[in-house]
Amino acid sequence: MPLHPLTGHTQARRRLAEAARSDRLPQVMVISGPAGVGKQRLALWLAQLVMCEEKELEPCGRCRACRLVENLAHADLHWLVPIPRPKAADPDKAVDEAAQAVAEIMDERRARPLYGPPDGMASHSMASVRLLQRKAVLTSVEGGRRIFILGDAERLVPQESSQEAANALLKLLEEPPPRSLFLLTTVDARRLLPTIRSRAVPVRLNRLTDDEVRGFLTREPDPPLSGEALSERVALAAGSIGAALAAGDEAAKAYRAAAQVLEAVMAGPAERYERALRQPPFSARGEFTAMLDALAEILGEAARTGMGQPGRRPVPAALKRAEPGALLQAMERVAVAREAAYGNVNPQVLLAVLGEELAEVL
Repeated sequence: MPLHPLTGHTQARRRLAEAARSDRLPQVMVISGPAGVGKQRLALWLAQLVMCEEKELEPCGRCRACRLVENLAHADLHWLVPIPRPKAADPDKAVDEAAQAVAEIMDERRARPLYGPPDGMASHSMASVRLLQRKAVLTSVEGGRRIFILGDAERLVPQESSQEAANALLKLLEEPPPRSLFLLTTVDARRLLPTIRSRAVPVRLNRLTDDEVRGFLTREPDPPLSGEALSERVALAAGSIGAALAAGDEAAKAYRAAAQVLEAVMAGPAERYERALRQPPFSARGEFTAMLDALAEILGEAARTGMGQPGRRPVPAALKRAEPGALLQAMERVAVAREAAYGNVNPQVLLAVLGEELAEVL
């Protein structure tokens, strides 16, 4: 099944298209913006535009190159996404395992282009970096440009047993091969290594309008949404098609868990520690990180409404009295915990510490 059309981001698309047509397109870019607004889809759109035979301001969608990109089948398009850490100890076997994992995910996305976020514990490990290196030294199959997309690049693991691969990635971005294009996507560019940011040109995407989200939800999902269900999903989306698509049972479960954590934080030490002890220690790590993501969203929503902006989701009563500055500090604490969750840290300990920190700032 081909990719769905890119929704919105008209100004960013025009700027990128004009740069591409005047041969001023940077070789390394970091595309940042809120989760689910279409950063990786924009990267794929740009790949299609660069490879399109018509050389206009939009991909024609008819030529061979456009059709190959739409079906994720172009030999010179390499899309790397977070994957479970390979189990093989041998570096070469780990790269092969990473390549197989990425290939399986691409097969899934060909079958279901409306994909959800990666598992909470998936990452770009050293094996993924070495896989990117392996692909980067290849010559172009079609004779044109080669394009490398690193989705969710904030999940890059820069350090394990050695710095060799991370340093090689930095060198690759500093001196990219001729006629190559590297597109890194991330929610927040500040989550990337400063040395990576210094080698890339930033492209920032904003949230979509409600009309753009509504138009997508009435066209693309099967079955499409309508009536009250459509209006509710648009309101919950907050300008993010990804959030709209994820607003199902799993997302609702994560938000309920995050609300319970906030209630425990505001209730006092006994409730905070009791909630931390109820957190499964090492099972369901993906659910734990999803809860942290939902917690950050709730705090962000409270900060927006506290500054007089219209709300999208109900805000817990206890947060309505919090100052926006305190809420932003709380979001920073959650972000630190979210990064720590990638490591071998017991979620019970993380949640206990986070509860104390949130209680201090809120």
